[in-house]
Amino acid sequence: MTIGAVSYLAGFLAFAFLEILLVINWHGSARGRWLILASGLTAVWCLILGWQENFHVFSARFIWTTELARTYVWLAFLGKLLSPNAGEHGKTSGGRAGIRWVGPAVALQLLYVWLEPYLEQRYPEIFRPAYQLIGHIGLALVGLILIEQYFRNTRTDLRWRIKFLCFALGAMFAYDFYLYSDALLFNRVNADLWAARGAVAVLLTPLLGVSAARNPDWTVDLFVSRQVVFHSVTLLGAGAYLLLMATAGYYIRYYGGEWGAVAQIVFLVGAFLLLALLLFSGQMRAHMRVFLSKNFFNYAYDYRQEWLRIINTLSDTRSGQPLEERIIVALGQAVESPSGVLWVRESAGHFTQRASFGDPNISIPRIDGSDPAIRHMETTEWIINLEEMVTMPEAYEGLTRPEWLERAPNAWLLVPLFHKDRTLYGVLLLTWPRTEIRWNWEVIDFLKTASRLAVSYLALEDAGRALAEARQFEGFNRLSAFVIHDLKNLIAQLSLVVRNAERHRHNPEFMSDAIRTVDHAVGKMSRLMSQLKNLGSGHAVADIELGALVREVVAARTCQAPAPKLGRLDHPLVVRANRDRLASAIEHIIHNAQDAAGKHGWVVVRLRAEPHGHAVIEVEDNGHGMDEDFIRTRLFKPFDTTKGLTGMGIGAYESREYIRSLGGELSVKSQPGQGSLFSFFIPGVKEPSANFATQEVKSA
Repeated sequence: MTIGAVSYLAGFLAFAFLEILLVINWHGSARGRWLILASGLTAVWCLILGWQENFHVFSARFIWTTELARTYVWLAFLGKLLSPNAGEHGKTSGGRAGIRWVGPAVALQLLYVWLEPYLEQRYPEIFRPAYQLIGHIGLALVGLILIEQYFRNTRTDLRWRIKFLCFALGAMFAYDFYLYSDALLFNRVNADLWAARGAVAVLLTPLLGVSAARNPDWTVDLFVSRQVVFHSVTLLGAGAYLLLMATAGYYIRYYGGEWGAVAQIVFLVGAFLLLALLLFSGQMRAHMRVFLSKNFFNYAYDYRQEWLRIINTLSDTRSGQPLEERIIVALGQAVESPSGVLWVRESAGHFTQRASFGDPNISIPRIDGSDPAIRHMETTEWIINLEEMVTMPEAYEGLTRPEWLERAPNAWLLVPLFHKDRTLYGVLLLTWPRTEIRWNWEVIDFLKTASRLAVSYLALEDAGRALAEARQFEGFNRLSAFVIHDLKNLIAQLSLVVRNAERHRHNPEFMSDAIRTVDHAVGKMSRLMSQLKNLGSGHAVADIELGALVREVVAARTCQAPAPKLGRLDHPLVVRANRDRLASAIEHIIHNAQDAAGKHGWVVVRLRAEPHGHAVIEVEDNGHGMDEDFIRTRLFKPFDTTKGLTGMGIGAYESREYIRSLGGELSVKSQPGQGSLFSFFIPGVKEPSANFATQEVKSA
């Protein structure tokens, strides 16, 4: 089999495969019909020329007729594309007008092909073989002109749909123009150029297939899996790279002299390492996916695959990642963002940082619910693109970059997470993508839809947590009934001692027994009190001078080493709260600090005023400290304790919730091995009530 036959056979197989895809996915469009006809006739053309290359059974007139038929059908397809009136039901009035002058020219040339032997024999001075070549050159020029007109008359924003078609047909007509111009110049057809046409046709089929998939008005809905395209392109690129490296290695060895063999080995090992690095590079894969989406597909996403990926990521509890991190991953992968931060709305209206993923280098524990960026997202349901905010400020109604993101240069998108009834449930920040992303309505709508799904998972999990906590509190309330029963027994024992004390107080045995009973009762009540002291109700509020209260709590905690020390005490600072509950909240944090610092450590308590009117109580220790993950996931989680059976894990939670009920906040700064700093932010009272008596607070 000759090389020409192999070339045309490859072209036949490629166009036959394209023809099968087009026929299966065709829905009756006239333009699609002409594309199917052109592809099918090109496959037949390749088959005939391949057969001719190997067996030479067809006459020259038949071969030239096949050439003209293939050229005409592609010109007719271009005429149909240029027709503005070609409808879905095959109305071709405009299409026939577009090619009416091409048909007679092809028919005239076809007539000349069949009459050529007679005319050249009868009138040799007039008719020559060169006329036939001139006709083919003219048809190739007509094809190039039609392609130029089609591209020029297509709207600029739609040219991405047709550019591969223009490349493919432009290459075909340009090749024909060169082939026949060379034949006219040298008075013979170049055999190599003729034989290579089949292989050139193979290169055109992917471009035609992509064009058919990009143009839904042709109603030829070709679908090619993005995964297949991605892996095929990767495999093809890797193969070309290895072939190039093998060639380079051969020349290195050939021209390297005595060092050639060693240099070749080192070069090939380095080439393989570079290929492995490229194949496993997340940034390179991101570039490849975006390039393929931009240039080979109608849409930026394969929505079926993307939706399945997001659902699988959100529901993958076996990964060990918390749901909040899985949300960042799921939405970040949609726009090639490697990291992000998630804030969730609290009951007080502000947003607290719930999770971060990757390395965003952004630590913003809290966002005020009245922040302009938050208000803008709530009002417009708009995703804030921080780069677009600078280049297109009119799209954001004068909104500027949030102050709390000034130290986050890698911040890119603020995605609002809306739950039912347009409630802003949370905010997701995504950092800059690995590769450039075409920011358009498709990406925006996809992120909005995916965020709705993600927040439904998050709201469901939060509801489950709240239900579990409620059940735990219910169980704890049942436990309280048993505690009250024990207290009743203790009261009965002590009451009996009191009643008998008047009669037997001079009896040494009675006194000894009474002391043992009281000691037992005190020990048991102390153990009960250590677990229940923060659960008292006490809803009465009053104006409280914090300096006196802090001194009282510190004095009460001197019973345990290390005894807390008083630092700075600003006075007078007045707050409005329930004295017992506030004292319990402060005392519990001091107690925790003493436990963390150990007997040989230190605990310092300070009180100061903030410029905006808040009072701040700081409790600092030099204990073992806590990492960010522990603070975020365990410190304030009810019934989660590190003290074993001696703790119940509700003290820190109850302290924070009570401070929040006052409109304040309990924040923590800590690092492993460097101690902890708890800060109570409590709103101050500017004008104390009339019955409030200012207490003198001595400086510590």
